This record gives sequence, structure tokens and C-alpha cells, in this order.
Amino acid sequence: MRVVVTGREGQVASALAERARDDIEIVRLGRPELDLAGPPGAIVSAIGQARPELVVSAAAYTQVDKAETEPDLAFAINERGAGAVARAASELGVPIVHLSTDYVFDGLKSAPYAEADSTRPTGVYGASKLAGEHAVLEENADSVVLRTAWVYSPFGSNFVKTMLRLGADRDEVAVVADQRGNPTNALDIADGIIAVARNLATSDDPELRGVFHMAGSGDASWAELAEATFAASAARGGPSAAVRRIDAAEYPTAARRPENSRLDCGKLARVHGITLPDWHNALERVVSRLLRPADSGGVT
Repeated sequence: MRVVVTGREGQVASALAERARDDIEIVRLGRPELDLAGPPGAIVSAIGQARPELVVSAAAYTQVDKAETEPDLAFAINERGAGAVARAASELGVPIVHLSTDYVFDGLKSAPYAEADSTRPTGVYGASKLAGEHAVLEENADSVVLRTAWVYSPFGSNFVKTMLRLGADRDEVAVVADQRGNPTNALDIADGIIAVARNLATSDDPELRGVFHMAGSGDASWAELAEATFAASAARGGPSAAVRRIDAAEYPTAARRPENSRLDCGKLARVHGITLPDWHNALERVVSRLLRPADSGGVT
């Protein structure tokens, strides 16, 4: 299966390139060949020239705070760009898997969010990603929208890598403790996407299409994730620091983060037979890899 992935250096695109097996060819498209802020026609053309059998729409505008001052660019990429990618897949007669976010919710629910819960984004980023979901579903009936949360990995920039960097320089790190979510390893997301892709390729069942939540099993606060990262690192002789738990109000940001980012992934398990691993075990694997010497594939 030839899978075209939007985004060349993103965490999920990098993870997909690593996780693909012999029967799956990953083709990563990014700028300048593919500019999601560019004309829709050019996006459709770029996807078509790549000759996909399935498209993974992974690229996005993800600068949550900066989006508050760049709404036009955020919507251009996350809504119009995503819609054009889905249109290209539709014209080629192939399915699309589109990645979305917990930020489509306001975070005020006391329990994990299910797919049927009302979406109420509180910032530009979440609103643009929700608009992108709608655009993808409208452009291509053969589509799956996967909402995920708190993504980390050995690739790119993410919370876990930031904590390890700070732990090498500081004795104490202040981390928000009153926001909860599902830490999710991008490598596990890649495995989940590949499993979804196989299901779409082998069945026309409409129940396999639509919106699903896909995140790591178990939940944590940012402070708990930081503590677990430092514990895993210290056990391997890596950097560590004490975590000072703070409220989100002590760390103001331009965009308000959801207090509750937990996602109920039961529908994905029932319909697609996919459950991502427990985040504790996934984190151990990523930290171990990040602490390897650089010449053996790790990050020092």
C-alpha cells in the first residue's frame, strides 16, 4: 500500500516512516512540493502526483498560542488545506486518515470525552482544527478523523524532550498540575494509523469511517508526566529534576488549555479493534531511546 503523508518532519510522519512494514510504502510530502497554506488546486495536484492508495493528513498549524494572533494562517492550513487534501483523495478514489486534537473540546467535562460530546473549542487552534474535521468529512466520505492528545516521541519538539533538556540544566522545574490528558507516543499513533488503514483497505463498512478518539491508555497531569519522565531518565543515568506542581493560572498563556483533555477511546477499540498501549510503558521506551548515545540513534 502506497501511503502519502502530509508533513515531512512532524512527529507522526516520522513515526509512520519508521513503523511501516514491507507491504507499506510511506511517501512524506512537505514544502515546497506541498504547501497547505497555498492554493487548493496546487495541493490537489501535489497529492495526485504522489499517486497514493491512502492519504494520511498529519501536517497542521500547531502553534497554539501564536494562532491567537495568526487566525487567518491557522484556518488556511488547518481548514482549507486539510479540505483540499481530502478533496484530492476523493478525486483519486482513495481513503484519508486525518489527525485532529483534544482542543476541539472546552475541557469542562468531568469525565473523558466521547466522540458524540459537544465540541466547544476555546481558542483559534482548536476552532481551526474542528473546522478542518468538518472540511475533511464533507470532501471525502471515505475518511477517518482521529483525535489524539499530548503527543510525544523521539522526534521533533515535544514535552518529554523539553523536560529532559530542562532536567539537565535545573534542579527544579515548575509544571502545571491541574490539567489532565492522555500522554500519547507518536510511534503508537503510527501503529494505530496503519491498523486503521488496513481496515479501510479491506472493508467498505461505513462504521469504520467517521470520527474516532485515539490516545494512549491511562491519564496524567502534566506534572505527573514530568515526574514519570524524570524517574525513567534517572533510572537510566539520565538528567532529572524535582517537579514543583503549579496551577495553570500561575503559567498564563495566550490560548487557554483544556483542563480536561482525556479522550474516551472505546469506540476505536470496538469498531477497529485498536487500543493504544499504556502511557507509562510507552514513555519508558521513548525515554530509553532518547538517552542512547547519538551515534546509536539516541539524543544526548
